[in-house]
Amino acid sequence: MWNAIMWGTIAASATMIGALIVLKFSIPRRIIAFIMALGTGALIGATTYELLEDALEMSGFTYIGLGFLGGALVFTIINIIVSHRGGGNRKHPERSDSSDKKQAKGAGLGIFIGTVMDTLPESAMIGMSLIGGESVSMALVISIFISNLPEGISSTVGLQQNGYSKKKIFILWISVVVFSGLSAWGGTLLEGASDNMKAAMSSFAGGAIIAMLASTMMPEAFKKGGPFVGFITAIGLFISLWLHHW
Repeated sequence: MWNAIMWGTIAASATMIGALIVLKFSIPRRIIAFIMALGTGALIGATTYELLEDALEMSGFTYIGLGFLGGALVFTIINIIVSHRGGGNRKHPERSDSSDKKQAKGAGLGIFIGTVMDTLPESAMIGMSLIGGESVSMALVISIFISNLPEGISSTVGLQQNGYSKKKIFILWISVVVFSGLSAWGGTLLEGASDNMKAAMSSFAGGAIIAMLASTMMPEAFKKGGPFVGFITAIGLFISLWLHHW
C-alpha cells in the first residue's frame, strides 16, 4: 500500500514542480511543447510495454479490447464535459485575457478537474504494476513524471490567468498529488481479482491514457512546437523502450 502511494506521489509531484517553475520563471511555450511531446512518446511506450503487454499475458484480446476501448470512451465523454466547463484549456501554455470573472472561475475549476482526470489513470497504472509483489517499473514512473511536468506548467498558467492566487494554486496541486497517491493505492486493490479482471482494468487505464494523449497533449504540443515535436515524441517512445528493457 505505502509503496504504491509513495511512487504515485513521486510521479505526480512533477505537476507541483512544473507549477513552481512557472511561478518563478517565464518558460518559452516552444520548450513546454517539446517537454509535452517527450512525455507523450514516453507514455505511449509505457502504456504499450507496461500495461497492454502485461495484460496480454494474463488474458485474451476480448477482455483487453473491452477494457481498452471502454477506458478511451469513458475518458472521451468526461473530457467533453470538462472541456465545456473550461477544462479544455488545461494544457494551453499561454496567457489570455478574461473579463468575465464568473466564467474565469468556472474555467479554473475545469482546469483543476481536468488535471485530476488526466493524472488518475496514470497513477493507477503504478499501483497495478506492483500487484503480486513486483517491484515498481521505473520506466512507468519516469514516463509519468515527464508527462506531468508540462501538465503542471500549462495548467498553472491557466489558473493564474483565471485569477487564482499562488496560495490557492499550491493547495490545488497538493490535492492533485494526494489524489494521485490514492489512485496508485487503488490500483493495488485488484490484487485478489481474477486475471481477466486485472487485464481489463489495466487495459481500461491504458485506453484512458491514450485518449488523453491524443485529445490534449499531442494537439497542443504540435500547435505550440511545430513539426519538430514528431521527432521529440519518437525520442520519448524510444526512452520508454530503453527503460523497459534496462
